[in-house]
Amino acid sequence: MSVFHVAVVGGGIAGLTAARSLVRGGARVTVLEGSPRIGGKLQVGEIAGVAVDEGAEAMLARRPEGLDLLRELGVWADRAHPGVTGSAIYSHGALRPLPSGQVMGLPTDLRALASSHVLSPAGLARVPLDLVLPQSPLETDVSVGGYVGARLGREVVDRLVEPLLGGVYAGRADELSFQATLGAVAGAARTHRSLISAARSVRNAAPQNAGPVFTTLPGGMGTLPHLLADSMTDPRTDACRIRTGAMVRGLRRRPDGGWRLTLGPTRAPELLDADAVVLAVPAQPAARLLEDDVPAAARELAAIEYASMAIVTLAYPATAFPRRPKVTGYLVPAVEERQVKAVTFGSVKWPHLAARAPGLVIVRASLGRFGEEHTLQRSDEDLTAAATAELADVCGVREPPIETRVSRWGGGLPQYMVGHADRVARIRAAVAAVPGLAVAGAAYDGLGVPACIGTARAAAQRVLEQRGESSHGSHGEGGRSDHAGCESTRP
Repeated sequence: MSVFHVAVVGGGIAGLTAARSLVRGGARVTVLEGSPRIGGKLQVGEIAGVAVDEGAEAMLARRPEGLDLLRELGVWADRAHPGVTGSAIYSHGALRPLPSGQVMGLPTDLRALASSHVLSPAGLARVPLDLVLPQSPLETDVSVGGYVGARLGREVVDRLVEPLLGGVYAGRADELSFQATLGAVAGAARTHRSLISAARSVRNAAPQNAGPVFTTLPGGMGTLPHLLADSMTDPRTDACRIRTGAMVRGLRRRPDGGWRLTLGPTRAPELLDADAVVLAVPAQPAARLLEDDVPAAARELAAIEYASMAIVTLAYPATAFPRRPKVTGYLVPAVEERQVKAVTFGSVKWPHLAARAPGLVIVRASLGRFGEEHTLQRSDEDLTAAATAELADVCGVREPPIETRVSRWGGGLPQYMVGHADRVARIRAAVAAVPGLAVAGAAYDGLGVPACIGTARAAAQRVLEQRGESSHGSHGEGGRSDHAGCESTRP
């Protein structure tokens, strides 16, 4: 029997995880990444001689998918955790502590909410009305802003929920899906009269003393894709090949049930045949590739919108700050009409980073929300000026940074709009009707690293099972060594 060949389109965390599961399941894999590097939105850069993440800087430590992968790669014991310091919100002209007990901005402790002064007196007085209002039905999906605003008042949406959601999606609460972004709370709200009670039940159900919420790798989350690729590298075999600069611009199903991919420029196309395909790319390119053979999925994928953002990393001498920052960072509500939406004091948040940058304060400023693409069409110098002006105004910084770095993520964050969960169900149903095809990535079940890993493993499992060879079979996850054989042509 010939070796089962799978083409994985996309060399980000989802594509590489899918490739690893497929190789360990006995398949021969070709990973096709259109850009010059692997990793997607996980990338490490350098500033003032210190390695820093230019994309996602951490992953949830309370979801198993990411931690399981770190264990498999042998780096679980090396992971780094944040220092014990709180976060803040810039509200009504000053930094305010993030209220304790909140669940993605939803208050559960009204005394803590009051003492934070995030809300105005009128906004604070509106919140307890939720406790006496009749239960709001949730028969269909609704927007976060619409539901939360009706229960707790608009200020909670604008000054608490939207900044926290914006830190994940760079989106707008009035458009984001309650079910897709706050699924646990949405579920609880169906059985609780008040939203505060629903949020409390979610908080109380969470494991107590479960340890840090986030974790990262000492060299940055951007090292994870390379660890994955290296775990598959064995020059003695050709079980997997990773190709960068290999843009897939065409995908058609062959009469025999396999797939033909078209790569490269139109003037010199390259054809690649595969028995199965995993699409681990954003929704828009996935839609283009599926429009001929799976038009129903393509239509739904094309409707998923994306936000763009930029990250400005700055290295300041510690003397630039009148006093050392006492929080890991702060969020900025859109209603404050400031250019920067979030600031992270990296060398405060991550003790290992502080140890590598003595005498420096490493700062990470995020700019750009959904619908603000024009904000990012400015020069690196303009974006850096916006970040330094923010720190001068809020933190009293008067010295210039000694080095800066701008990282742009155009169309990097999928927007989980109202109805997203139903849309994803329709996409998966259409894809499931076509043998030898699966999808994975941030467009489906979550933007974080663990969620992407989960979709990737599910996609690989689907492809292997369709072939009649589960990844838990004789060549399953436990049946091959970590060095399952991958020839890498990446730089």
